[in-house]
Amino acid sequence: MDKQHSRQQAIISWGIIGCGDVTEVKSGPAFNKVPESKLVAVMRRDAAKAAGYAARHGVGRWYDDASAMMDDPDINAVYIATPPAYHKEYALEALRRGLYVYLEKPVTLHAAEAEELVVAVQQSGARLVAAHYRRALPMFLFVKDLLDRHAIGAVRMVHIRTWQPARPGLITHTEAPWRLNPALSGGGYFHDLAPHQLDLMLYFFGAPQWMQGLALNQADLSPADDQVTGTALFDNNIVLNGSWSFNVSENDQADECLITGSEGSIRFPFFGKTVSWQNNTLSSVQTRVFEHPPHIQQPMIEQVVNYFQHKGDNPCSIEQAVAGMRIMDAFTGFNGR
Repeated sequence: MDKQHSRQQAIISWGIIGCGDVTEVKSGPAFNKVPESKLVAVMRRDAAKAAGYAARHGVGRWYDDASAMMDDPDINAVYIATPPAYHKEYALEALRRGLYVYLEKPVTLHAAEAEELVVAVQQSGARLVAAHYRRALPMFLFVKDLLDRHAIGAVRMVHIRTWQPARPGLITHTEAPWRLNPALSGGGYFHDLAPHQLDLMLYFFGAPQWMQGLALNQADLSPADDQVTGTALFDNNIVLNGSWSFNVSENDQADECLITGSEGSIRFPFFGKTVSWQNNTLSSVQTRVFEHPPHIQQPMIEQVVNYFQHKGDNPCSIEQAVAGMRIMDAFTGFNGR
């Protein structure tokens, strides 16, 4: 009997594959703060860095080989936080072993790889969650509530504007800039930031009926595209227009989503804390400021643990992640080659 089926309702005992910078605060500590969850081991191919992470975070075991860590009998779940090029390989191995999988975004390099994970999950009956953690944050749940109760009437259009300088402040920068290596990341900074943004569009509006885009390397500062534009049509004739630029000046940077409805609008940043909205019947703009949790993935990890213990629904399935990858592929012109 595999680990998933033999340990239903048991404590979720985690191993992290790829304990890099993103896991230092955003996610790693949360595994020990969620009820019925504990971080047992970490893995990084650089043994010294794996040992250092384990020492800093009080983790009892570390590995420099993912397969060896997945052999650990005390582990029944893995959090895969490597560069995207390795996501599919590690996820497939974990699923074959009957481990629960929490997979960072983008879940794979492109949609075709993600579809392989769909098949693996369906054939194995295993449990996998995509780490689109903004679905669980109070700020974005509040936006969804505004939309669900038609606070701005019928939604007409959505505009996303993410303009950043060549070294964006929104990015966790590492010693090796793997995010600008398409072979490792799938693209450039668009592939690091847009998964969060486009997943929220799926969460708010469902999968689009049509999508198209354009990507190019305008400034030629790296091998990756630095300019992406895209348009998508969702149900109820909701039109999305997005613009992502990573070559503007500091003075021109922007992080904004504007949702316009028949009776008003909602405005918020994807990487900030303030939501403002206005209904045409009101005389003033209303504003609400949110404080994100110290470990920003903790609310999502709570839902993941509940799902793995058969106490709740999947907060973001691999099928939903595939829908997001398809939008990204359409916007960047990926054709499978």
